[in-house]
Amino acid sequence: MAVAPAARHRNFWGDELEIVLREALGTIKFGSITLVIQDGKVIQVEKSEKIRLKKNDFMDGGGI
Repeated sequence: MAVAPAARHRNFWGDELEIVLREALGTIKFGSITLVIQDGKVIQVEKSEKIRLKKNDFMDGGGI
């Protein structure tokens, strides 16, 4: 019996990667998600999130 393409794809990437990606995508507003691949396998997921400030918060020249 042949395995459906969607089932093959899911097994190829693994459940752990899907869970990690869904969590990262669900919590990021601005930024990037990077997959680190070694020997054809995803070994690491990096999430870099940007924090956007409202113009009024830094326009008064108060500094940090």
